[in-house]
Amino acid sequence: MVADVVVVTGASGNLGRAVAGAFAARGANLVLLDRQRGRLDTLYGRETTQRLHIATDLLDPVQVKAAVQATLDRFGRIDVLCNIAGGFRMGPPVHETLDADWNFLFDINARTLLHTARAVVPGMLAGGGGKIVNVGAFAAQKGVANMGAYVAAKSAVIRLTEAMAAELRAKNINVNCVLPTIIDTPENRQAMPDADPGKWVAPEDLAHVIVFLASPEARAIHGAALPVTGLS
Repeated sequence: MVADVVVVTGASGNLGRAVAGAFAARGANLVLLDRQRGRLDTLYGRETTQRLHIATDLLDPVQVKAAVQATLDRFGRIDVLCNIAGGFRMGPPVHETLDADWNFLFDINARTLLHTARAVVPGMLAGGGGKIVNVGAFAAQKGVANMGAYVAAKSAVIRLTEAMAAELRAKNINVNCVLPTIIDTPENRQAMPDADPGKWVAPEDLAHVIVFLASPEARAIHGAALPVTGLS
């Protein structure tokens, strides 16, 4: 069996590392993207024949296109794109939210997805198919006070997932997203010391769901926004 070629954005983050590890355990060839190459090398060790590290600013479409070309030069194709990069920020009421906060949250959550899709999908079309998994948020299914910009940005991820799935399903490309609640990370534990992290979603558990959506077993799933809520 030929190993899948999997691109993971935000690969130095907690979820990115869990996703990369889950695919690596299945023998995948990995292309890990992050803004800092040195951070990837520190976390994963030196590159191997099955793992490529590429410093990429996902908000720069030229850099994203170059990363995709480097992937094709090394492995010849991209089978799976995992859009893990994203971010969270609480805020004031919508009418007081600054443009900088709107721009930050839409850029890191939605525009990064658009740039990777533009760069990766043409190759998937030419190659006869592929899988794309995006990360939305459970909270984005409705408005939440003091989270207007965040839920709007993550809601855009859900709608983009649905639109891409409708456009690409007949081309053998599955596009789906996961909707986690709070992910159990050291940063979230520090920010919420009085909460019970046992009710949160472990990054490894969320990674297993992402791997499933990228697997042949999920070939009949298109445009799903799958809640992954742990015990909360």
